[in-house]
Amino acid sequence: MSKKQVATEKAPGAIGPYSQAVIAGNWVYTSGQLGLNPETGALAEGVVEQARQSLSNVKAILEEAGASLEHVVKTTVYLKDMNDFTAVNEVYSSFFTEPYPARSAVEVARLPKDGLVEIEAVARKK
Repeated sequence: MSKKQVATEKAPGAIGPYSQAVIAGNWVYTSGQLGLNPETGALAEGVVEQARQSLSNVKAILEEAGASLEHVVKTTVYLKDMNDFTAVNEVYSSFFTEPYPARSAVEVARLPKDGLVEIEAVARKK
């Protein structure tokens, strides 16, 4: 199976040797997205705004790949502090509708750039 790199300026560029997303067959796999503003490269303030920006970045990448948030089947949410779970859930629920994607949420010791949340997604192309 071939794979195709996805890149858009509407989301932050990769900060290492990886792609924003990869298309394999009819599936899109995004890399984890921090709450980075794609224009400034700065992290948004606070976990709520970082979650909102992270999901906006995921959305932009999916759209570039020919998918959308409604085609997401699985997400993984990485949190610096599990006490932020409820606040991130509120933001998350404003981006997704039922039936919600399957999801894992884990607390991690540290995220790149000392982010508070990072989100990745798997979606089926339209």
